[in-house]
Amino acid sequence: MLIGKIDFGGNLILAPMAGVSDIGFRDVCSYFGADATYSEMLSARAMHHNPKKTALMTIYSPRERIKIGQIFGHEPEIMAEAINNPLLSHYDIIDINMGCPAPKIVKNGEGSALLKDLPLASKIISTCVKASSRPVSVKIRLGWSSDNSLEIGRMCEESGASFITLHSRTTEQGYSGQADYEAIARLKSALKIPVIGNGDVCDKISYENILKTGVDGVMIGRASQGKPYIFSQLKNLDYNDDLMPILHRHIKLLREHYDEEFITKYMRKHLLWYASFLKGEDRIKVATSLAIDKSLEIIECALCEKAQK
Repeated sequence: MLIGKIDFGGNLILAPMAGVSDIGFRDVCSYFGADATYSEMLSARAMHHNPKKTALMTIYSPRERIKIGQIFGHEPEIMAEAINNPLLSHYDIIDINMGCPAPKIVKNGEGSALLKDLPLASKIISTCVKASSRPVSVKIRLGWSSDNSLEIGRMCEESGASFITLHSRTTEQGYSGQADYEAIARLKSALKIPVIGNGDVCDKISYENILKTGVDGVMIGRASQGKPYIFSQLKNLDYNDDLMPILHRHIKLLREHYDEEFITKYMRKHLLWYASFLKGEDRIKVATSLAIDKSLEIIECALCEKAQK
């Protein structure tokens, strides 16, 4: 996939996931073949008032190929200011979140709440595009309660977006029901700019089905949780599915930037996801670590034992 002069080298993209897409996770997904990675959602207003709060969320791994920083907000000028914040200087592309359905986001008129106010959404995009020397993209949903993705998509294109990512569910659907691939195909046919498809891609069958829509790229989100090697699977690459060394690297990278107390609490969800794909003794050891709330200590013991065998 080519965006301006930026060559992705492939079409598989790791989705932005709040509380999930940390530096360690993006690193291991890149190792397994993710062609581009998104940051977690970054608050434009937080960068305006207290950039230190956002700084740790913008660190990156050398393994990441194409880096996309995703910002959210509802004030055009503050969003444009964020684009030129030094914290975002290393990103190749800036993405505007207009798809997050989380109540704490939409109640502030941000994320997918902007799909209910297309004039404001258009102003945000056009203001950001004018302020940016890099491509600006937009991540959207089908609409708030019904599908008006063609109207939304055309607005994004006319406002200057370089490409669009469509999660083919409405805001009200959240993550329930099935992603509507026919809607993705309609949007792709209607626009001149590239379209990335997102929703329910979890294996080769779903991957092949979404490719039939004609999309330029495919975004993988929940299916990568605990299973970063899904990118290698979809690309038919050889890979080692022994997750313990990958888990160790994930923790090691977090340790370079975060304190132990934070990592132990933060990694619990990742450990649950990894555990669901681990095998035999490794799975038991991770499950035990979660049960006694000494996650990192037990996992490191398991890794030491493995290295000695």
